[in-house]
Amino acid sequence: MAKNLVIVESPAKAKTIEKFLGDDYTVRSCFGHIRDLADGELSVDVTKNFLPKYIIPEDKKKVVSELKKLAKDAEMIWLATDEDREGEAISWHLRETLNLDEKKIKRIVFHEITKPAILRAIENPRSIDENLVNAQQARRILDRLVGFELSPILWKKIQPALSAGRVQSVAVRLVVERERAILSHEYKSAYKITATFYPVDAAGKKSDAILNAELPTRFDTAGEAEKFLASCVAASYSIANIEVKPATKSPSAPFTTSTLQQEASRKLGYSVTRTMVVAQKLYEAGHITYMRTDSVNLSELAIEEIKNQVISNYGDKYSNPRQFTTKSASAQEAHEAIRPTYPNKPVAGSDDAEKRLYDLIWKRTVASQMANALLEKTSVKINISTNKQQLLAEGEVLKFDGFLKVYMEQNDDETEDEDVSGMLPPLAVGQNLQFIAMQGIERFNRPAPRYTEASLVKKLEELGIGRPSTYAPTIATVQKRGYVIKGDQDGVERPYSIYTLKNDQISKEGKTEVFGREKGKLFPSNIGMIVNDFLVANFEKILDYGFTANVEKEFDEIANGDIVWQNMIGGFYKPFHDTVEETIKTSARVKGERLLGTDPTTGKNVYVKLGKFGPVVQIGDADAETGEKPKYSRLKAGQLVENISLEEAMELFRLPREVGEFEDSPVIVSVGRFGPYVSHAKAFYSLAKTDDPYTIDNARAIEIIEAKRIDNANKNIATFDYEGKPLLVLRGRFGPYISYDKGNYKIPKGEDPEKLTVEQCIEIIKAKPEGAAKPKGKRFAKKS
Repeated sequence: MAKNLVIVESPAKAKTIEKFLGDDYTVRSCFGHIRDLADGELSVDVTKNFLPKYIIPEDKKKVVSELKKLAKDAEMIWLATDEDREGEAISWHLRETLNLDEKKIKRIVFHEITKPAILRAIENPRSIDENLVNAQQARRILDRLVGFELSPILWKKIQPALSAGRVQSVAVRLVVERERAILSHEYKSAYKITATFYPVDAAGKKSDAILNAELPTRFDTAGEAEKFLASCVAASYSIANIEVKPATKSPSAPFTTSTLQQEASRKLGYSVTRTMVVAQKLYEAGHITYMRTDSVNLSELAIEEIKNQVISNYGDKYSNPRQFTTKSASAQEAHEAIRPTYPNKPVAGSDDAEKRLYDLIWKRTVASQMANALLEKTSVKINISTNKQQLLAEGEVLKFDGFLKVYMEQNDDETEDEDVSGMLPPLAVGQNLQFIAMQGIERFNRPAPRYTEASLVKKLEELGIGRPSTYAPTIATVQKRGYVIKGDQDGVERPYSIYTLKNDQISKEGKTEVFGREKGKLFPSNIGMIVNDFLVANFEKILDYGFTANVEKEFDEIANGDIVWQNMIGGFYKPFHDTVEETIKTSARVKGERLLGTDPTTGKNVYVKLGKFGPVVQIGDADAETGEKPKYSRLKAGQLVENISLEEAMELFRLPREVGEFEDSPVIVSVGRFGPYVSHAKAFYSLAKTDDPYTIDNARAIEIIEAKRIDNANKNIATFDYEGKPLLVLRGRFGPYISYDKGNYKIPKGEDPEKLTVEQCIEIIKAKPEGAAKPKGKRFAKKS
């Protein structure tokens, strides 16, 4: 047995580190947290200074047992969990759970998994930082208190199985408020004037290049735009002024957790969760530094290595070493930014996802140490002989690419129009321009865009809510709970007008454009909006952005040893608990119900409200005397309880609808609990996501039926009869299996499912536990 036991969080990290240490070291993984608050109960004694009750989950008992045995035989135990509050807490839990002798443990930290970093950490051990542990405990306990007390209120006042969280509920509020701002947005149009010209030289020869220009101001009405165009009839145009200004563009800082999540979303299309999963793999393989950080700092060694790389690849003039400063005053630990551990390695990763993310990190890091890009911005004013106003043309020339040779950051800004800026043809003051055309184009103002995962992370960071380790779990949790939906939205057409001046004639043209099209945006669900409104109405302080940010600051103060964590929790809990008690007594049950009007056919009331399985429209009320029951229809995806109209609601009752016949039986389209479907001859067939149950025709319905029949036929390998019951050998999602008497049984490897006899099937059934056809998903420990 090795003298030294090194305990890390993940098995992948253990394998990497084991390569760097000699035979005297055994490296093992604890697979994340080995101890946590018990599920299903509060697990915090509020009468004993918020004493937590930790348990070892069932799936960690074997790991703990193995670690205890290894620790008992080792002379020294090195706790090498991550260098943040969660990692510190895991080390503390290891010490407490394994009953480790303080004299036998050393805490080591590193922000990159390289041999020098690991050896340097071993040479500089420290003790467990109790302040960091307390900060993590405070967050965990506070979140448990909030969730455990708020969730039952939601069950009683809205519907069962709902839950609330301190940071997650604030994130939902942001999405809900943005949605309402969009829904209430008043669209106004204005007319933008654009013009095109051919520059003309002194000899009167026109250039082949086209000069684009526009009027700096816009007109509120079509009449004003048309009047301006009329004033330009028969006008001549010339260059009034040319202003050339040098400009520079500086590179962005190296990645922090939030900026990596934002840029990976914009450039690679990764969700924040996927970004962190892929980054974790890169870190554990030793390719990048620690991926949970809010620092933009680079080590002096890294700066020097990157400098050498830049000079080697691009030359001296491209090198400009610089140190960035973290703007956030709440930066937790003295980590570096996320960077390649080996800057001279431009490619790394075991699969395409890892390689793409590594490429992004490498380019961003290298670019941060490169020279500014040098630009020349040109602004040209154009005289109109018949009008005092001037047109403006703008362009820029890249004089030196600098860091742009490697990397250009994107942003979330949505531009309203195409930019007329670009390369300008050679021009001179006083030069005449040959008029081509001028247009007055109607343009509409836009509301703030819906959040993407990346822009929501950015907003949370701006508000001081959450920390590097919490962004991805927060975004994932609100979607998992069904409060926020990530999805797309089809746009709608709207008309707009274009007035064109050409050949001294003004013409008007009506066109249509699609607006409101969204892709990969975050939408609040109906239940998300209702839960949010209830929490804001009754727990305004908990959902206040400033309050939530201040709680984060208090966690930081605990981590610095400035305040006692029990005092911080105590100051929060008493008033919060009183509000909970008062809300239970006084608040009314939320039905989420609106009276939309009356059914034009029956005269009965039409409501929209939350049903057991989601939002529904209801026609009529239950009548105990006559036994009459109301009619219900589910809302379409994207329809909201708070703004659906009576007309839209009545449209939902077109289902179920008969679309035709097939094989002498009616084909009916409807929507059920599990979505839209076709029913035919007592069989049911789900519609594809691209099928609209309100417009699908009989031909498409038959296509779905026949495709499912073929699929079912291919699924069935063999059919037997055993003791009067069907015994089936089938193809399934997880491989071939046997189905018999309501049980499913996985077929062992090596057995040919097409050659199985009924006797062999019975042997497999007797040997295997029921339900083995679908393998259980692996459980991974999560930082919470």
